[in-house]
Amino acid sequence: MNKIFVLFILVNILSFSNATPIIPAIPSTGNTDMEVPKLPNSDKTEKDGSVRKLLSNTTVMIESKLNVVVPLEIISDIDIKAMVVDDERVEVPFSFELNKTPDIQNHYKVKYSEDKIDIDKDGKIDTYIYSPKFLNKRIIDDNMVVIEGENISKDGVHEKKIYMTIEVKQ
Repeated sequence: MNKIFVLFILVNILSFSNATPIIPAIPSTGNTDMEVPKLPNSDKTEKDGSVRKLLSNTTVMIESKLNVVVPLEIISDIDIKAMVVDDERVEVPFSFELNKTPDIQNHYKVKYSEDKIDIDKDGKIDTYIYSPKFLNKRIIDDNMVVIEGENISKDGVHEKKIYMTIEVKQ
């Protein structure tokens, strides 16, 4: 903000001095689509008949660069369906996809809202979720849901919603 204010003061000082300022050539940015607007080069007559005298004019070019950072996100939903009979142990592999390959290796982890679950709400943990320690590629396919049938005491269809987030190693 201060640089713009100083530039504004500098332009105003130059416009009120009698000396004609030296205007540097506009550097090429490589952008051929850019059109520099034409500046007025003569005095302006107002509606009331008064004349506004043009002392000088100048063109100011501002170039900006932007660094955009896209956060790492999980972009896939996972729906796991399994049938467990009696005391059977069921292992269900699954994978999920990230929006991009992580830019730093061994830095990001997946965090589940729960990774040890009592699916039938009888007080015994019967479902476990396992994932690799770090997320180092775009598609993470080394994940496993393990259901221990011996810990399930209630028959029926059981559902549970688990949320996944990405955590940074601390």
